[in-house]
Order: sequence, then structure tokens, then C-alpha cells
Amino acid sequence: VQLQASGGGLVQPGGSLRLSCAVSGSDLSITVMGWYRQAPGKERELLASVARGDRINYADSVKGRFTISRDNAKKTVYLQMNSLKPEDTAIYYCNALDYLSQSYWGQGTQVTVSS
Repeated sequence: VQLQASGGGLVQPGGSLRLSCAVSGSDLSITVMGWYRQAPGKERELLASVARGDRINYADSVKGRFTISRDNAKKTVYLQMNSLKPEDTAIYYCNALDYLSQSYWGQGTQVTVSS
């Protein structure tokens, strides 16, 4: 399983971005897909996850602003980010967890929110 994240960039406060995470290889063993971020000097934090059966969870810090979704046909998971704030600036990573609890990470995509 390999993950390729894309869609980051520079956006003004209040703006929006959509991140994509494309899965290559077999995704049949994947049970949970998630988006994390890591800001300078901070720990990596889980933002949103979608499990089999489309069970979705969000961190309080992004609830109501970020939306995670998946397109199974395209083997892609998205993170729609609205009402972005400067504190959302970070490197964003996608993650996949398989049924053996093996964790896979994408390469990360930089999101910068600044005027």
C-alpha cells in the first residue's frame, strides 16, 4: 500500500483547500483512512478518519470546518478544508490502517494559511 497526498498550498485566512490522498496497491486490507497534521514544534494530530461502513470522526479543532470523504472507485480519500485559519498551517499527512494494525503514511503536503 502506498499513499500519495496532494492539494496543499498557500491560502488566505477564511479560504478553502481540498486535499487528496490516492491509494496505490491493494486497498482491500485497509480498515481506516485518516488525515493528520503536524505543525512546527508540535506533535502530529489526528484530524479526521473514515472507517469501513463510512464511520467518520473529527477532532474538535476541525469539526464543522473540515470534511473527510472517500471515492472507492478512485481509491482516493479527500479532506475538504473550509474557513481556514493561520493555526491550520502545518504539514498534512494521510494515513491508512489495515486489519493487522499496520500503519501506512503518505509523504505529506504543506498547507500554509497566511495573508
